[in-house]
Amino acid sequence: MNWLLLIAAGLVEVAWAQSIKPTENFTKPLPTLLCLVLCAAAVYLLSRAMNTVPVGTAYLVFTGIGAAGAIVLGIFLYRDPVSPGRILALALIVGGVALARVSETAQ
Repeated sequence: MNWLLLIAAGLVEVAWAQSIKPTENFTKPLPTLLCLVLCAAAVYLLSRAMNTVPVGTAYLVFTGIGAAGAIVLGIFLYRDPVSPGRILALALIVGGVALARVSETAQ
């Protein structure tokens, strides 16, 4: 269950990261409110997941999902550049998260 909470936290972090730009430097009240709610929700879910998932592993997975999600959404929504380096970075993030998960359960 805590791994599901951790994945949910990472997905909410992706939504939170995407919600920052529409706040226009926190000058737009409704986008700012949404941004703050998403941020709080992500941290709450992360804290719940940390009840049984080791802190380092949980944070790695949380930020890994956030970083990978930001790259993918940036490419599809904002036409961010696609380059071999960015694809390699994405692969390394996903590989690192997978390795952390496998290593955590091996102990």
